[in-house]
Amino acid sequence: MRRIATGSWCLIVPCALAACELPKPVQSKPADEQIAEAVLAAPPSLRDDAAVLGYSTGGAFATLREGSADSPLICLADDPRRERFHVACYDRSLEPYMSRGRELRASGMDGGESIQTRQSEAREGKLEMPSQPAALYNLFAPEPPPASGEQPADASRLYVIYVPGATAEELGLPSAPAGDAPWVMFSGETNAHVMISR
Repeated sequence: MRRIATGSWCLIVPCALAACELPKPVQSKPADEQIAEAVLAAPPSLRDDAAVLGYSTGGAFATLREGSADSPLICLADDPRRERFHVACYDRSLEPYMSRGRELRASGMDGGESIQTRQSEAREGKLEMPSQPAALYNLFAPEPPPASGEQPADASRLYVIYVPGATAEELGLPSAPAGDAPWVMFSGETNAHVMISR
């Protein structure tokens, strides 16, 4: 099993939507290729109707596919400014949290500051969080897929279940990484979530 290389777990998940490498020059792929790659993060049965967000020719963030109103997922295409390939899909109930994170990072905040700001805003009722468990699926790889829609080589996955306000004790899980076991990050916080990697 391949591990996700990182110096700090707290920069991975809500960093799930903000890769931690230095930017590279922007060269966006065609929309259909971005869509085919983005949905690889999702379970196969949820791919066809998911909404997909990605990048325009000039590198601006854009909606690539509206998706079905019945689909529970929004998927994110690989950011062309990042060295490492990363796509993700998350439950629509997480969109306020995720879009706020993108907004804060675009303003110059780093991942840690963005997390703290969103935790505070959620506590104050300024940021809506899911009222029930909500999934986030991540797919990482050193390089993009060899062809559109194909699984990239040496890929690893990180599954996340947001359970706002839940504690590790309530869920019967550790509050720090413990081998291959699922664990709770930000136990008891407004953005508490279970981490499951493989």
